[in-house]
Amino acid sequence: MSARNLVASHMKTIDVSGIRRVFELGATLTDPINLSIGQPDYDVPDNVKEAMIEAVRNGQNGYTVTRGLPELRERIQADVINRCGGSPDVLVTSGVSGGLFLALMACLDRGDEVLIGDPYFVSYPYLVQLSGGTAVRVDLYDDFQLHPERFAARVGERTKILIVCSPGNPTGVVYAEDDLRAIAELARERDLLILSDEIYVPLTYDDAPPSVFQFAPERTIILGGFGKAYGMTGWRMGYAAGPAEIIDEMAKLQQYTFVCAPHPAQHATITAMDTDMSDRVNEYRAKRDLVCAELEGVMDFVRPGGGFYVFPAVPSRFANASALVDEAVRRNVLVIPGGVFSERDTHFRISFAAPNDKIRRGCEILRSM
Repeated sequence: MSARNLVASHMKTIDVSGIRRVFELGATLTDPINLSIGQPDYDVPDNVKEAMIEAVRNGQNGYTVTRGLPELRERIQADVINRCGGSPDVLVTSGVSGGLFLALMACLDRGDEVLIGDPYFVSYPYLVQLSGGTAVRVDLYDDFQLHPERFAARVGERTKILIVCSPGNPTGVVYAEDDLRAIAELARERDLLILSDEIYVPLTYDDAPPSVFQFAPERTIILGGFGKAYGMTGWRMGYAAGPAEIIDEMAKLQQYTFVCAPHPAQHATITAMDTDMSDRVNEYRAKRDLVCAELEGVMDFVRPGGGFYVFPAVPSRFANASALVDEAVRRNVLVIPGGVFSERDTHFRISFAAPNDKIRRGCEILRSM
């Protein structure tokens, strides 16, 4: 039997992440201008590091209860209630990706459909597929807002879940409150579950972003996390908050998969939640303003309201985003082609999670191409 026959057939439809390909390409360049990174360029605050070290030294290295440390769950629950209302149950997860996987596995039957806005975070369609479902893409070009009527038009007999992400990856767009309210009403009318990816909520730069949970708490699971806000992406700390009957099923699955989120990191996250990150948010607001000023009048883009990405359209002199990225790499600049996040390859993602001098130099090169 060949090795190929030992691999599950569904793996043949899953490609290597296009983002990881760019990361690997970057490793071959000398001091690249890396505007592709999907994580902050700042480190974990020192007091949070010390809390992690103290937890390790104090022997907090075994399993926790499946749902996570009670004191951390209580803090997360209070934060969600303060921001969104409702009375959610909480599960501490291994990152937002871990929470998304558990939610999809707990709720999808084979053949169920999941509506996702296009462009989308790269994991969504693959996690849906691995959970036995079918991802149905809803076109959100060119302003990248929700357009509830487009979602309504794609709801079918097998539609079960909607995934929304605000602020968005790769666009940085914050969804309008009226659109989220309409999505909540659509979910009620058609008996759908909403998964709301809110990992970038702590990094928003204008008005406080609304959550769809505010309008349909009984059928919304918030998937949040701490990696982006506190620079601890590798610690894999996230949470799911929503109706108890769904959180219970996700917790049951966690027993047999992730077991629990990393124990020392849970202790450190309690400290993180008491840590003021407003200086970092202000710093990244300035980076957002810088990259927008650098591209204004030269490229067509929607001004991001959160996260650390902007998603410009590819200038007409390039055949597609892949061609633009190839040329950028030749000039020592790393960005991500839009086809990684979309059925279209008409835009590309710039990350401004980088030093300001690299943002300026990278944008100068992109403008000159």
